[in-house]
Order: sequence, then structure tokens, then C-alpha cells
Amino acid sequence: MDTGGGDGEGTGAVGAGDGTASAPGGRVSYDLTGSVVLVTGGTRGIGEGIAGAFAAAGAQVVVCARREPGTVPEGVTFAAADVRDAADVDRLLAGIEERHGRLDTVVNNAGGSPDAPLSGTSPRLHTRVVELNLVAPLLVSQRAHPLLAASGGSVIMIGSSSGTRPSPGTSAYGAAKAGLHHLADCLAAEWAPRVRVNTVVVGLADTGDPAGPAGSAGSAASAAHYGGPGGVARMGAAVPAGRTALPSDVAAACLWLAVPGYVTGARIAVHGGGEIPAWRRIASGHDG
Repeated sequence: MDTGGGDGEGTGAVGAGDGTASAPGGRVSYDLTGSVVLVTGGTRGIGEGIAGAFAAAGAQVVVCARREPGTVPEGVTFAAADVRDAADVDRLLAGIEERHGRLDTVVNNAGGSPDAPLSGTSPRLHTRVVELNLVAPLLVSQRAHPLLAASGGSVIMIGSSSGTRPSPGTSAYGAAKAGLHHLADCLAAEWAPRVRVNTVVVGLADTGDPAGPAGSAGSAASAAHYGGPGGVARMGAAVPAGRTALPSDVAAACLWLAVPGYVTGARIAVHGGGEIPAWRRIASGHDG
């Protein structure tokens, strides 16, 4: 379902306090020393990649999930929380405030869906999918807002191309992601200028996570969804950039959006150019 981006080619290093400095190799590097970042669902897949990138940039990173992972990288702390539960969200943010005294960036990454055609499946399943992918980011953002307003921080929503085009088999997920994109637009206008809110719209992705959500190339669920490992391997051919996105691609976009600046209300497409339309393959006689 999700991911793509760039290597961060540029000419300077961006610091949390004073802006830029020279960086070797002509690449942008980030110094987020002193900042505090929350990444929901940050224990595996894309979320783990995002959390690791922020920690490498010097930030103090808090990740949350319902179950504790075996290990977390240096600079990352874990807090157990179900972000669909308002009381859990309150405890999570209160703990961050008590321990760190501030919060600079929230990355609403937790999300996903099993392959769930609407016909013949449980209404409760689809409700839970919408809760995880739309209601949870709303709850986390709402509770984090006072801390973010105090620091002049930002919210980054991890969206999906499933919310911008038909998402057969994961209709509730696609509808929730479309709603998430609009929620970010609304909050960007409502909370400006103190808090910036942006969305990273991720395309076909290889999460590197065997237990990842359906639609993320590389997960067991998406292997079945795409017709087995061979189908997953062929997904890269559907992307103009020639490959599916990696967690590092999404992380690069998140780091850029986290740096204090002017950009808010933006949707950053991290999808390698999108997906080549099926009609092109059909018209060329190469279908099937």
C-alpha cells in the first residue's frame, strides 16, 4: 500500500536550531538534537525505518504499538499503547510530557488492513480498519496539539495512494486514507501558523516486514494479495522509478517535513512516479 521518496540530494545540513551547515558528499543531513519525536506503529516496517532515521539525526524518539518489540534501536524508547483508544492516547502523551517536557514532531504512521473485500466480511472488521487509519491519527494529533503548539512543531500523516485511487479488496482502508489526507488539510488550516500538518502519500512499498500490513510489498499478506512472491517482485515494474519504495524513502520525506519551515497543508507523493496504468500493458499486448 505504501512508500517511495528520494535520497535527500542537496547542499546543506539542516539543524533543529540554526538551520543549515555544509555536509559532505552534497547530500542533505539533519541535526535534530534536542527534539522529541513520536512515531506511532514505529516498531516495524515503514514506522521502524522512520524512527531509526530520526534517532540517527539526534532526536529522542518514542515509538508505540500494542505489543513491545524484542529490541529497539539506540535513541528510541518504546511505550505500549493502542492508538485507537482515547485513554491509551492520553497516557502515551502524558508520559512523553512527563519524561521529556516537550514534543516536536508526531508521525502518525500506525495503519494498515488485511485483504478484506467488502462483500461477506464483518462490519466490525471494517470499523476497526477505519478506527486505526483515520480515528487514531485524529486522537493522537488532538492530544499532542498543546505540546506541538508550545514547541512550534508539526504533524506528519503517513497516507497512501490507496486513498487517491480505487482500492479494491481494501475499500475501508482506502476510504480511511482519503479521509486522513483531508483531515491533514483541515488541521493544517486550523492549527496554522503554530503547528504545521503535512501528509506523505506512500505508493507501492517494500516494508521489509514479513508481518506487515496487506498492500505493503514484502509482507506476507501482500504476497498473497499480489499472487505470491513472484507477484510482489513484479510490483516494481508497475512503478516508473523501477522499484517499490523503501522505508528509507519515506523517512527522508519525514525528516524534511519535520524541520521548521513554511510548508504546511502539503501532500508529498512518495511513490516513484505513481503506478503505470494497466491499459498501457493491455494496449501493448503484454497483458498476462
